[in-house]
Amino acid sequence: MPYQRSRMQVIKSHLEGKQKKTPTVVSRVSMSSNPLTSHVLDTATGQPAANMKISLNKFQDGEWQEVAAKVTNNDGRAGHFLTQEAFTKGTYKMFFDTGDYFKQVGTKGFYPYVEIVFVIEKPEEHYHVPLLISPYGYSTYRGS
Repeated sequence: MPYQRSRMQVIKSHLEGKQKKTPTVVSRVSMSSNPLTSHVLDTATGQPAANMKISLNKFQDGEWQEVAAKVTNNDGRAGHFLTQEAFTKGTYKMFFDTGDYFKQVGTKGFYPYVEIVFVIEKPEEHYHVPLLISPYGYSTYRGS
């Protein structure tokens, strides 16, 4: 029973406060030049959704205005939609052309596009908008 003995020693050390303390090193990657990013994964294939068109729109003066357009890379990622200076508070919308993507990969899909509307309250922070897609479903969340 060497496993149980070892486990008991770890628990005993923990309770006695004798565990080795490993210093925590926090690495912060500066995203100031890339404040808004996205990543699209095709959950039906388990692969990144490469070559998907994404447009970024901002709600201004009572209407949506396109501010950037990108295409995902081979890893399904897109970024550099706006500079840090142009990234301001407001309501934004990402338009993902899922219909064209599914056509490219030879799959019939139910959703011709996905729009994700979100509010930026702290433009000094980094925002990541991932999209998980399949021909008959999608989901998103605020990533990091």
